[in-house]
Amino acid sequence: MADILKPLGTFKFWKELVTMTLGMLIGAAAVYYFLIPSKLIIGSISGLSIVISELLLKIGLTVKVSWIVTAINAILLVMAWFLIGHEFGAKTVYTALILGPLMDFWEAVLPYDKLGLVPGESFMGDPWLDLLCFILMLSISQAILFRINASTGGLDILAKMVNKYFHFDIGMSVTIAGAIICCTAFAINPFRLVILGLIGTWLNGITVDYFTASLNRRKRVCIVTGEWDKVREYIVVKLKRGCSIYDMEGGYSGEKHREIQTLLTQDEFADLMNYIKTNNINSFTTAGNVSEIYGMWRERH
Repeated sequence: MADILKPLGTFKFWKELVTMTLGMLIGAAAVYYFLIPSKLIIGSISGLSIVISELLLKIGLTVKVSWIVTAINAILLVMAWFLIGHEFGAKTVYTALILGPLMDFWEAVLPYDKLGLVPGESFMGDPWLDLLCFILMLSISQAILFRINASTGGLDILAKMVNKYFHFDIGMSVTIAGAIICCTAFAINPFRLVILGLIGTWLNGITVDYFTASLNRRKRVCIVTGEWDKVREYIVVKLKRGCSIYDMEGGYSGEKHREIQTLLTQDEFADLMNYIKTNNINSFTTAGNVSEIYGMWRERH
């Protein structure tokens, strides 16, 4: 029991809990304000829940979309436990189960009627604008969660099942699962809105990649200078970053040089360039973006 409760006393646990809640709060707002009113069915559990809610309404049963979201995610988590093992940890369980309650939170705090809308009306007045706003907010939410190795649950679990039993790669599995959910919209939406949902699913994948890369972006900096020792000292002592030093020879001049390579955040890179300029250090510097780093990178000094 002590080992189970130990993480509760760490700053990392509470930081990630707040981050996951914030990410899911943004995602819940995207679903509540932009997806449900327009009845847009994107390749997600939220989209499938809207279809089920509308079908139940046709037979006289009124069930809130948020309740269906929670129920489907709970069922998928149980299925995942038995069908694909214990690969979905506490983060996935938490994010999957709070989406529905957070949608109810937005309904209680800022419902449609306070914004001058009624259920069933487009939030932005046009399905395309609703789609773009939804994708923007959901992609930000997913990028925040991916940064701490969490996810929104639902569709990721479904995609993992497709991946395991039909042997598609995980990216293709997400696409297939999303497309199948989009096609369920034929039961409640005209052809035009179904195609709009498919386009939205594709755009969401592209946007998530963009935001994820932006959040993780670092600078790979290569510096060739005769005053390499000053630059190395600034990187190690002031910026608290590691660096690698290579002996090299100029292809044109044949002169011996030393090159410093390091990975920095955007702010640290700006500080380094300012240091080189202020101290009149003669150097040849190149820099490129790196979107993913594994291993001994320190987020905080």
